[in-house]
Amino acid sequence: MSRRLRSLLLPLLGLALVPLTALPSAGSDADNYHNPLQPRVPGDGVVQSCADPTVLRGQQAGDPYWYMYCTTDPLNNRDTAGSGDVVFHPIPMMRSRDLVNWTYVGDALPEPPSWAEDGAGLWAPDVVYSTTHHRYYMTFVVTNVDEAVSGEPDCDGDSAIGVATSRNPTGPWRVSDTPVVAPRRASASGCNFYWTFDPDVLGDSIRDRGILYYGSYFGGIFGTHVALTARGMTTVGTAKQVTVGNRYEGANVVRRGGWYYLFASATNCCNGPLTGYSVFAGRSRTPLGTYVDREGNSLLAGRVGGTPVVSMNGNRWVGTGHNTVFRDFDGQWWTVYHAVNRFDPYFESEPGFTKRPPLLDPLDWVNGWPTVRAGRWASYQKMPAPAAQPGEQSRYRPQPRRNDRVGRPIWRLSDEFRGSSLSDQWSWVRKPADGTYGVENGKFRFTTQRADLYVDSNDASVLTEPAPRRDYVVQTKVRLPVPPEGCCYNYVQAGLVIYGSADRFIKLASVSIWETRQTEFAKEVAHAPDNFPRYGNTVVGPPGRWAYLRIVKRQALRPVGTGRQLYTAYTSQDGQRWVRGGTWVHRLGDDARIGLVSMGAAQDGQVFDAKFEYVRVWTVAPRR
Repeated sequence: MSRRLRSLLLPLLGLALVPLTALPSAGSDADNYHNPLQPRVPGDGVVQSCADPTVLRGQQAGDPYWYMYCTTDPLNNRDTAGSGDVVFHPIPMMRSRDLVNWTYVGDALPEPPSWAEDGAGLWAPDVVYSTTHHRYYMTFVVTNVDEAVSGEPDCDGDSAIGVATSRNPTGPWRVSDTPVVAPRRASASGCNFYWTFDPDVLGDSIRDRGILYYGSYFGGIFGTHVALTARGMTTVGTAKQVTVGNRYEGANVVRRGGWYYLFASATNCCNGPLTGYSVFAGRSRTPLGTYVDREGNSLLAGRVGGTPVVSMNGNRWVGTGHNTVFRDFDGQWWTVYHAVNRFDPYFESEPGFTKRPPLLDPLDWVNGWPTVRAGRWASYQKMPAPAAQPGEQSRYRPQPRRNDRVGRPIWRLSDEFRGSSLSDQWSWVRKPADGTYGVENGKFRFTTQRADLYVDSNDASVLTEPAPRRDYVVQTKVRLPVPPEGCCYNYVQAGLVIYGSADRFIKLASVSIWETRQTEFAKEVAHAPDNFPRYGNTVVGPPGRWAYLRIVKRQALRPVGTGRQLYTAYTSQDGQRWVRGGTWVHRLGDDARIGLVSMGAAQDGQVFDAKFEYVRVWTVAPRR
């Protein structure tokens, strides 16, 4: 994860804002909207970035507003001081009557906590109301605390959770004198702390007790009971881990129908046009877990579970993550989350600094599981607005997006590996050493190589065959015999590629990442401007003992653009129940090939014999 740390004390003089006439309004009429949301800045301007958003309806009697709070960032492209440096707003606040047309109303924490180091970031706010104390409680991340709090001098990684209270949802806010959750050591000494990020308090309105979730990739997500006082919040008892490390961050928990649903985000939040950040869900009968996904996989397991809620779908939005969930007055569920416009990914003044505008979309429940827009995911077209006030009704009606289906088999490109050697349809790119591959007992054995396909490291072997020129589905079944639990067999992987060249490909592989076993869906491009990435990834469903990996290729149509292809990932643990992942847009052309890879070596040099049971290719069945 790559977030920027900048001083919060930059002068606000000389602030330049984007003219309102430069960009369309989020709401073109009273009953509709389109993404992104663009909160108005009084005077002149719009907010173009609201990372890690959280939304809360005013909880006091007579308050008609909804409130949105964001991570510390510049408001827009021209948000610069007289020196030319970008201005960082410490937790911007917005309000709206209709959830569509928002107004920026100031920054929540113009002065950082007394226990924060100079230049510490204030991230990922969450706000809840106490009916006992008649106050709002804002929890937030402080990325770097002083030595008196963490006990570690000159350490930039000792993050903590703070809290501020206010009688009003827009402040003024009073920050507590100590953290709610102090930095947590990952080792006995040194600057080595778990990531204490992304707080979320269960509920919108509570009394004087609650449950606080926090954590991120390094260490996992935890939940703990908390007690609220008139001046702050304290933890009660021992925290319980609810997700395995190195998979999730950005927790948001809601209750529905006797279940608690944990929403959490995975992969890199801030990788420009190749950001694969996506939201997944698990559910539990109790608020502290165990949370499992639709197929019953635990979010604490090495083969970590998680049912996709929203990922990139082939339009302009990528990096769809860190969401907040709520219901409107018509009972429809909605989510606000940040995303990245792959055509406009960075702040103009700082290429490489990812801009994350807020998006609003309906959240539907399909057989008990949440999915944005009934599986269609992030919207860009005109959408019916929420019922934001009492007595209103939403005109939104879900139109479910069904999974792609296989059509007719393409036998000449399919292989069951039943012989004693590879058939003539296959050829090698960088042939591996003899003895490291072969067709045996109805399977293709391919030993993981001490090699890779990653940016300028391109020494891995790829077994390839021609790919159909038209739309197609390719599927393989692979076993990568890495132990299902434990660390570390980092980046040992085996799976499918759609191969244009060593620097132009799509990859779907079963991979070991620290203590987890995941399926990675990646895209690499050959050339990129300065400060732009060449490699990006997301994740899909967990592998089983065998991983079933499927890529669906479709020719892109307007408005995505001619000459480009859409590649959608599917994974399964049994070959029957499929999990759909994100869709990458690429330009691989008619000469792209289907390929198999087996690469990466554990830290001790250990290699594994990956076994592929088949490669099957079909046409794509017409959509129903």
